Amino acid sequence: MGAARHRAKGRGERVAPSERALGFGDSADPGLPPAQGLYDPARDKDSCGVGFIADIKGRRSHKLIEDALAILCNLEHRGAVGADPRAGDGAGIMVQIPHKFFAKKADRLGFSLPKPGEYAVGALFMPRDPDWRQVIRDIYSQMIKREGMTLLGWREVPTDNSTLGESVKPTEPVHLQVFIGRGKRIKSETEFERRLYILRKSISHAIYTRKERRLSGYYPVSISCRTVVYKGMFLADQLCTYYPDLHDKDFESALALVHQRFSTNTFPTWSLAHPYRMIAHNGEINTLRGNVNWMAARQASVSSDLFGDDINKLWPISYEGQSDTACFDNALEFLVQGGYPLAHAVMMMIPEAWAGNPLMDEERRAFYDGAVGRPGGDRLHQRTADRRHARPQRLAAGALFRHPRRAHHHGLRDGRPAHPREGHRHEVAAAAGQDVAGRSRRRSPHSR
Repeated sequence: MGAARHRAKGRGERVAPSERALGFGDSADPGLPPAQGLYDPARDKDSCGVGFIADIKGRRSHKLIEDALAILCNLEHRGAVGADPRAGDGAGIMVQIPHKFFAKKADRLGFSLPKPGEYAVGALFMPRDPDWRQVIRDIYSQMIKREGMTLLGWREVPTDNSTLGESVKPTEPVHLQVFIGRGKRIKSETEFERRLYILRKSISHAIYTRKERRLSGYYPVSISCRTVVYKGMFLADQLCTYYPDLHDKDFESALALVHQRFSTNTFPTWSLAHPYRMIAHNGEINTLRGNVNWMAARQASVSSDLFGDDINKLWPISYEGQSDTACFDNALEFLVQGGYPLAHAVMMMIPEAWAGNPLMDEERRAFYDGAVGRPGGDRLHQRTADRRHARPQRLAAGALFRHPRRAHHHGLRDGRPAHPREGHRHEVAAAAGQDVAGRSRRRSPHSR
């Protein structure tokens, strides 16, 4: 595969929507055309470049951000470019919330931020229509208060679109950041993340019931008390130019996840750029349609002690018209916020090839047999499935243990994960304020 794959001209042209397109072409960005001729959005796949850098001692610095952006530029050969030579498929970066930077910006805007972990930053793609944008802001104000949190303030994110291709600019969103206080009823950072997840889904539902999702112009890039995402429909070198925030010396992090998108046969949009809220991904997921269908089929039977009645606010877990990676990210987030440790959830969603492997020990095989509901599988999975009425193999959430030593708290005395070291790594990463440990990367067949 060459250094950059050029697409046919006219890929960004708008086509009148059809009856069939409205069934699947549900995109938050108008850049995605409906099904036509040999093109079917149901067969969209990605093949991209991904990079990760972290300070293993958890020391935050701006130098790490600079190094991450250098990695991204070195991934330029993994990205696609259109007939417009400055139109890319997407690029982005996920970092820890740079508290010093945001505290400085908030002070200039007339509001103050509490200490790290007690507030969240929401990065939002917003519509250009100011009246509709104000409606969305009002929804945020109402829903944040309803969920027992505090709206601290808003920030308009400075941008520089001088390097963007002319075909990209018409779809460029307005960029806003919302700052949300934890509230007195929320006692821990983990609980705060879960409540933010419920809040984000509730807000999206309220917005999309007022205006069809693909026409709303709204997309919540990330809402977290741990991480923030900067992304867009860029080439690798355009990200740092577009967002001046990334050059501020107070913009610091101990980790960064970067991504340059190569959508094999997908039309690029702002919302489909990586990283997502949990992962960045390279490769293709060939079982996408079946996974999405099973997720939808299991909604009526899923329950979770951690979500309680709020679980009904989470549907649908994945929206139609998203990419394979976006759907994977939705499912992983659902599992993790529902109680699975991150490493455990990843092992369930990306199992190694264990079936028919005579060299695998029985304890390890039992873990994966339990993940797919086979008789005789690990009791950890099967008891949880019976207790929580949620089958892990369908990517539905149940309230599982947070650490092997606490398994007995959930009636799982005899259950234990096959890889306790994986769980330990997750716990260490969480303690360092990370939210990206254990994420999977696959090499594309296009790798050089």
